This record gives sequence, structure tokens and C-alpha cells, in this order.
Amino acid sequence: MPLPGGPATRRSTGQSWGTEPVAAAEALGVSQRTVERYVTGKLKRPRKDLAARLADEVRRRWQPQIRAKAKKAAATTGGLVIETRARFGYTAAAAGTTDDGRMRHLTQALPPAYAARLFEAQEQGATEEQLLAIAAEGFQEIYFKDRGRRASGLLVEFTDIDHIDVQL
Repeated sequence: MPLPGGPATRRSTGQSWGTEPVAAAEALGVSQRTVERYVTGKLKRPRKDLAARLADEVRRRWQPQIRAKAKKAAATTGGLVIETRARFGYTAAAAGTTDDGRMRHLTQALPPAYAARLFEAQEQGATEEQLLAIAAEGFQEIYFKDRGRRASGLLVEFTDIDHIDVQL
């Protein structure tokens, strides 16, 4: 997060409020002249109450941009990591056999294609069940089928989730 005072005020007035110090002043509860002094560097250290309001306002406006960049990176180049403790069962389509699901603790990196599908589905209002189906497919293809190198007809069920943590 940007530093309080001049850099934060410059970032806020330049990126979030346009170049209008009036809007920044109203949001922070100070005069337009005070904002201008921070932007030009004449004032460097805000009072404690103003520093807190400024930090809150910058955080509120800045964090969505950071999240958006992280999501874009995960969906295009980095993928994501899912760590979960859940029941995994599977059916071998060719043999028609099933194994009863068992609790497993897995941490698996999923490629960008799955991250993109998850983010797109989430933005379109997908249910938790639909999102879990996409994650299950990712576990199926990457972990259980080893990217197509084994168990080609395997279908994975992902149920009874104890916990799940998604990291970008």
C-alpha cells in the first residue's frame, strides 16, 4: 500500500479521484488547500486522524486494483494453488468400478486455464457447487490423471469439504 502523506495523496487524487483535489478533500474531510499542500509536498506528515482516514481511503480504492491484477496474473500465467481437506471418490469409466470416497488433504497447483474458468464462473454468479465442479475437474486432470498420463477414464467426485483455501 502506498505510504501516508504526499505519495498516498498523489496516488489517490491521481488515480481514484481524477485530478480534482475537491473530491479528495471531501472524502478525507479536509480542505481542498490541505490536499493540494500534500500533493505538492509542502505538508509531509499528516495528523494521526487524517493519516488514518487517508490510509483507509487509499486501501479502499487501491486493494481492488491489486486483486484485479492478481486475478489477471493467475488466469493468464501463474495459475492458483488450492489446498483442501475433502472427500475424494472416483469412478473408473472403462472398468465401471468405483472406490468409496476417502478424506484427503491435498495441496495442488492448478494451471491458468482453471483459474480463468473459476474467475469467469464467479463473475457470472456461479453457485458454490458449480465452482467446486470446476475445481474437481482441475484436481481430476492435474492430480489424479497426471495431465493425461494415466487413468484416462477416471471421473473424480469432490465432496464433504472440511476446508478449502485458494491462493493466487
